[in-house]
Amino acid sequence: MVECAIALGSNQGDSLNILESSLAALNQIPGINLQQTSSWYQTKPVGTPQAQPDYLNGCALLSAEQTPEELLAILQATEIQFGRVGKGTLQPRTLDLDLLLYGDLVLNTPNLTIPHPRMRDRAFVLVPLAEIAPDWIEPVSGTKIAKLLRSVDTSGVQPYITA
Repeated sequence: MVECAIALGSNQGDSLNILESSLAALNQIPGINLQQTSSWYQTKPVGTPQAQPDYLNGCALLSAEQTPEELLAILQATEIQFGRVGKGTLQPRTLDLDLLLYGDLVLNTPNLTIPHPRMRDRAFVLVPLAEIAPDWIEPVSGTKIAKLLRSVDTSGVQPYITA
């Protein structure tokens, strides 16, 4: 089993239900165990060409028996299961699941880069990840997640308050 970190996001449909249900679905897959989930955060869309609803974002820690490629395939299948259509960049989505970290592995293939190549620049990833894994060392920079968080603007990331 390898400890992994994933990011979750949604800004279409019943985002809170989609995010929580997708975690429950992942936890039911043999060889995947959900270890910890961050709080949910309401975030402004980043770099989008058109107006979009705010996102709900969070992170989760899993232990997984799967290879990184197998885990990526499971995450992509889960996105489709929850209504994801296409994988267009900066498009609204019912569910976005990104594999951020896979132990201390550094991997760069045509289909998968670990650590996630943009995670160090994204407050909507680092805020929830630092909540549940502040001491995890990002293997490319050799820097703890909590320290990476201090280098990004977090003003667009707010705790999600349920009504």
